[in-house]
Amino acid sequence: MSAFTTRRSLLLAGAAASFARPAWAEIAPRRDRVLAAMRRATRFMTDKVAFNGGYVWSYLPDFSRRWGELEAKPTMVWVQPPGTATMGHLYLDAYHATGEAQYYAAAEQVAGALIYGQLESGGWNYLIDFGGEGSIADWYATTGRNAWRMEEFHHYLGNSTFDDAGTSEAMQFLLRLYLEKRDPKYRPPVDRAIDFVLASQYPVGGWPQRWPHAAEGPDYARYITFNDDVAGENLKFLVMVYQTLGERRVLDAINRAMTSFLVTQQGQPQPGWALQHTADLKPAGARTYEPKALATHTTANNLEQLMNFYELTGDSKFLARVGEGIDWLDKVKLAAPRPDGRTHPTYIELGTDRPLYVHRTGSNAVNGRYYADYDDQKLLGHYSAHRKIDVAALRRRLARLQATPPAEAAKNSPLLSKTPINLPRYFANQDISTSDLNAVRAPPKDNKAQAAAQIVSELNAEGWWPSRLAALSNPYRGPGPATPTPGDYASTHVGDQWDTSPFPVKDGPVGISIAHYIGNMSTLIAYLDQAR
Repeated sequence: MSAFTTRRSLLLAGAAASFARPAWAEIAPRRDRVLAAMRRATRFMTDKVAFNGGYVWSYLPDFSRRWGELEAKPTMVWVQPPGTATMGHLYLDAYHATGEAQYYAAAEQVAGALIYGQLESGGWNYLIDFGGEGSIADWYATTGRNAWRMEEFHHYLGNSTFDDAGTSEAMQFLLRLYLEKRDPKYRPPVDRAIDFVLASQYPVGGWPQRWPHAAEGPDYARYITFNDDVAGENLKFLVMVYQTLGERRVLDAINRAMTSFLVTQQGQPQPGWALQHTADLKPAGARTYEPKALATHTTANNLEQLMNFYELTGDSKFLARVGEGIDWLDKVKLAAPRPDGRTHPTYIELGTDRPLYVHRTGSNAVNGRYYADYDDQKLLGHYSAHRKIDVAALRRRLARLQATPPAEAAKNSPLLSKTPINLPRYFANQDISTSDLNAVRAPPKDNKAQAAAQIVSELNAEGWWPSRLAALSNPYRGPGPATPTPGDYASTHVGDQWDTSPFPVKDGPVGISIAHYIGNMSTLIAYLDQAR
C-alpha cells in the first residue's frame, strides 16, 4: 500500500493539521484557474521532469536522486505503473477533458519513449535505459542484484515481462493513442504488441511471466502466470483490440486464455489456483518468498475472472466450478479476521490446507534467504502473509449470475457486439498500484470542488505539487558481506546498508511524485467534468 495521504490532506512540507477549514474549502474554483493549474503542472512535467518523454516514479527536487521501483539512473524511465505509460494515459485523459493540444503533444512524447523501449519481441522490460545495453547491464549487476527482496531485478535477461502490468499498460496506451486520430505511425508498434501477446501464449491458453524464454534466469519466468493478473491483463488488451479494431485473429487467443482458467483450477479437495502453474498445469512456486502452494488471493481473483467470462460469453461452463472455489475459500479462512480486516492466509499448503508463512534470515542479498513454515510470527514486512477476501460477495455474485439467462448476462459484451465499441473516456482515474510503496488514488467521489480548490492552491511557484516521498533506498555501495550484519531484518522492508531495496519512510523528504501528479490531475479532470 502507498504511504501517500489522500487528496483531502495537506501535503506541503511542514503543513500541520488544523481544525479550522481554510477559506478555499467553501469556494468552487473557477474553470480557468483549474485549467491554468493543469497547464502549469504539465509543462513542468514535460519540460523539467521527463527524460526523452519518459518518467520514473519519484524525484528529489534537485533531481540528484530518482526512483522507479528501485533507484534509477538519470538515463532511465520506468514502464511499470504508475510510470511512463500511466503518464501517457493521464495526458490523453486531460486531452479528452480539455481539448487542449498541449496534452496530446505530451502523450506523443510518452509514445516516443515507449516505442524506443519496445523490444524486438514486441513487449517491454520493467524499465527503459536510454544509456544503452552497457548502462542497463551495469545497473542490474549493481543496484538490481543487491536489492534483496527484489529478486526480479537480480538477473538481466534482456527479454520482455508481463509482470506488474508494465507491458500491458504500454500496449493499452499505444492502442488508445492510435485510436485517437488513427495516426498511421502508431499502428506498427500496436501491431508488434498484438503479435507479441499472440506469439507468447501457450497452447493451453496461459502466458509465461517473461518471453522469449531466456537461456539463464529463474525457471518460474517460463511458468503459466496468474500472479499480478498477467492472464487477465493480456485478455483485457486483446478484448480492447477486438472491440476497437475488429481484429478477428485475436478471438482464438481470447477463448484459449479464458479456458486456461478452467484447466488450471485444481481438483477436489483443493479447487484453487497457485500464483503460477507448470506446463502440466500443476502449482508452482516463483520468487523464493513465493512457495509452491495455493494462493487465496489469486484464487479469489480467478473466480472473479470466471464470472467475468460468463458475462463476456454467456457460456455457463465458466460458472460450473466457481462454487467449489468459493467453498474452499470459506474452508481455509482464518478462525477470525485479523485487526486489519484480513481474512485469509496468503498461502495454503498443497495436500493439507494448512497455512504456510514465509520468513527470512540474514541481512542482504548475498547472505540472506527466505523459507516457509507453519509459524505465523515474525512475518515479512514487504509481502503480506494474509489477505482480505470477501467470500460472501463472491457467493452473492455467483448466485446473481446463475439466475441470469446467458443472453441477458452477455448483452453488453464487446465480444458479441456487431459494431466497434469505444474505449472509456478516461483511464488514469482509478486506483493504480503494482508496488507496496507507490500508488495512485482515484479521485474522491464527493467534495470534488473542495478537493480541486485545495489542489490548485498547493501548486508551487515552480509548477509542481510538493509531496513527501513515501519510500527511499540505500545507495549502492558494493556487494554485501557474506556474514550477516548484526540486527533483526526479519520483518523490515530493507536489510542492512548494502541492501538497495526500497523502504517506507514516515516523514520522507519533499519531492516530485508522479503518482501525486496523476492523482491531482485526475481529480481536477473529475471536477471539470462535474462542473460542465
